Amino acid sequence: MAPHATTPPPAPHSNPPYPITVLASSRAVVGGRCSEATIVISSLTGKITSIFHSVVPVSDFPEGTNYTDYSPLVLLPGLVDAHVHLNEPGRTEWEGFWTGTRAAAFGGVTTVVDMPLNAIPPTTTVENLNIKVEASKGKCWVDVGFYGGIVPGNAGDLKGLVRAGVRGFKGFLIDSGVEEFPAVTSLDIEKVLRELKDASTTVMFHAEMIPPITASVGDDVQRAMPPLAPSGPLTAYSTFLDSRPPSFETYAIAEILSLAHLAPKLPLHIVHLSAIEAIPLLREARANGVNITAETCFHYLSLASERIQDGDTRHKCCPPIRSQTNQDGLWEELIQDQKDGVIKTVVSDHSPCTPNIKLLPAAFAPKKAHGHKPNHATDCDSCESSEGEEEGPEEKGDFFSAWGGISSVGLGLPILWTEGKKRDVEFSLEEIVRWCCKNTAKQVGLERTKGDLGVGFDADIVVFDDAAEFMVEPSTMLFRNKVSPYENKTLKGVVKETWLRGQRIFTREQGFQEKEGPSGKCLLEPRKMSK
Repeated sequence: MAPHATTPPPAPHSNPPYPITVLASSRAVVGGRCSEATIVISSLTGKITSIFHSVVPVSDFPEGTNYTDYSPLVLLPGLVDAHVHLNEPGRTEWEGFWTGTRAAAFGGVTTVVDMPLNAIPPTTTVENLNIKVEASKGKCWVDVGFYGGIVPGNAGDLKGLVRAGVRGFKGFLIDSGVEEFPAVTSLDIEKVLRELKDASTTVMFHAEMIPPITASVGDDVQRAMPPLAPSGPLTAYSTFLDSRPPSFETYAIAEILSLAHLAPKLPLHIVHLSAIEAIPLLREARANGVNITAETCFHYLSLASERIQDGDTRHKCCPPIRSQTNQDGLWEELIQDQKDGVIKTVVSDHSPCTPNIKLLPAAFAPKKAHGHKPNHATDCDSCESSEGEEEGPEEKGDFFSAWGGISSVGLGLPILWTEGKKRDVEFSLEEIVRWCCKNTAKQVGLERTKGDLGVGFDADIVVFDDAAEFMVEPSTMLFRNKVSPYENKTLKGVVKETWLRGQRIFTREQGFQEKEGPSGKCLLEPRKMSK
């Protein structure tokens, strides 16, 4: 028997009690640690049934067993991207379930959690959730969970959404950019916290607020412009950055913390934290027993304001990408001891749109991949769609009028691997698994089935070549609109295969298993909170 085996392998040449698939490698991150491993998967349930902490030879398994030794490639748990905007229905030309989940699978993400806004209708009621779930049927290449939305006046809908299986809730403290998902006030937050104080869920906030400062130009420009008066040319990134200073984030977080006592057991979470000035506030709150965590994003850990060219609105997002010094501070906090750090997870915040509303100058605009006519196929993943909203009179490269959002779903694993290795030769894949698998799964209540390689878990597995490199180009950006600040960047680390619940759904050489079709499912079971 192999050392440290969870259960003994079947006797050679015997008939197994159920069909199995076996994956092995000299390197696998199992239980958060890298070691040799042989993983046995039930082909009936898609669950991991046993793990051996050595490479068990094929001869130890029944003849005909589906067995692959991937050494020296690395076996990782499938990533859980807990912050993705899929936008379907309503704005499918921005992104859809088919294209967004294929992009995820290409990059080793086996679970995404869809944000409640940018689709029409937003996920603010059970009825709207059902509309979104219906729209997803037959289109998901990976498993998909859903968040509920918090907007003024829907506190009475929230418990119904909990029972319907949403993975948490999100609200904005500043204009969201879409009129069907307005920002909440402190009075709204108070009602939400009282309503959900004993619920098995997490309440998350886009934490930006306008402080009471004289430079504010007021709410009348919230639709398209950041709320501080421009300090320079609208095509200069520095002008945009000045308009959303760190005080927006710290002011919003302070407001949330002032209300946290209303629901002391309810997990609170700050999405896409960008400003390091907010970290001491969160650290102090956690030390005082407030149940709050934060996430940051791939772009805040890899892009810096000093390197953004004038007019390159591919980089526009809110909160904004800040300085290199700020990026260094986020990395420092992220690699803190697991218990002490306030940033627990890293996500994409994949927030795509059609190229026309990015207002890209010609130098940064995506090139057409082929001669297909507009609207020839709603879900053609080789098209750089330009359909959708018509361009207004705004200037190309105007950071204030362009849509804000970074497209990167499926690129996160190589982005983090590339950046982490630049910073520390000792940086390991174990850190990425903690931030993007284990902790993200826990954040959305899936820690019993996702985010780890363990007995009883879904066999969501990534075969990763940590030494290979690739260039980000249209063929490696499978999201619908090929508009991303990562285009033409060389990244280290290539996903060779992606497995979902024991089925290989993607290989780098052969692409997707089109014959079987999408096998992702909607994750709608009510949450059970871990201690």
